[in-house]
Amino acid sequence: MEGSYQALNDILVVLFNDIMDIEQEAIITGEFRDITNNDMHIIEAVGVDEPQNMSSIAKKLSVTMGTLTISMNNLVKKGYVVRQRSEEDRRVVYILLTDKGVRAYRHHEQFHHEMIEAVVKNLDSEEKDILIQALVRLKNFFVDYKARHDA
Repeated sequence: MEGSYQALNDILVVLFNDIMDIEQEAIITGEFRDITNNDMHIIEAVGVDEPQNMSSIAKKLSVTMGTLTISMNNLVKKGYVVRQRSEEDRRVVYILLTDKGVRAYRHHEQFHHEMIEAVVKNLDSEEKDILIQALVRLKNFFVDYKARHDA
C-alpha cells in the first residue's frame, strides 16, 4: 500500500500543481493572449448553446456575483462576450459569446479534447470505466470536502 500511496500522491500533487500552468500555456496563445485562464473558464461556463444569465454562470463557477461582474466587464471590453436584455423581461440580462468568444471557446475545447484523447488513447473499455470510477471518487471527495469546510 505504501508504494502505491506514494505514487498516487506524487501524481496528484504534480497534476494539481502543473495543470493550470500547462493549460494556461496551451490555451492563452495567439489571438487569445489578452485573457487569463480564469477568463477562459468563464467563457466555457457561458458556453455556446443557450444564453446564460449572470447568476447561473456564477453558480457554475462557484464565484460571487461581484467577482463575476468584474471579470465579465473585462470580457465585454475585450470583445469576447456581450450582454443582451431579455425581450420577455427587460430586468433579465443574458450573456452571450461573440464570434471571438466562440473561437476562444472552441480553442479551449480542442485543448481538453487533446488532453482526454492522450489519457484514454491506449485504454480498453474496462480500463476507461475504472479510470472514470476513480476520478468520480476524487471529484466526490472534493465536493464533500468543500461542503464540509464551507459550512
